[in-house]
Amino acid sequence: MIFAVLRLSIIAFILMLIVYFFLSAWSRSVRRGKLAEEWDEEVQTGDRDLFIEQGLAEYDTSLRRKLILGVFVVPYLVIGVLVYVVNFL
Repeated sequence: MIFAVLRLSIIAFILMLIVYFFLSAWSRSVRRGKLAEEWDEEVQTGDRDLFIEQGLAEYDTSLRRKLILGVFVVPYLVIGVLVYVVNFL
C-alpha cells in the first residue's frame, strides 16, 4: 500500500514538474512578446533588448511568476481533500 502511494507521488511530482517548466516557459515568452510590443508601440527610445531584459527581471519577482508554483500545491491538496471526503465523510 505505501509503495503504491509513494509511486503515485513520485509520478505525480514528475508530471507536475514537466507542466511547471512548460507553463513557466510559455508565460515568460508571452511576457517577452508583450514587452516587445510595448516598446514597439510606445517607448521606441533607448535599447530595446535592455528594456525587455529589465521587464523580464521585474517579471521574475512578480506574483504571477510565484503563482505558477501552484502547479505543485493544488493537485496534492485536491488529492488530500478527496481522500478525506471518501474515507471520513
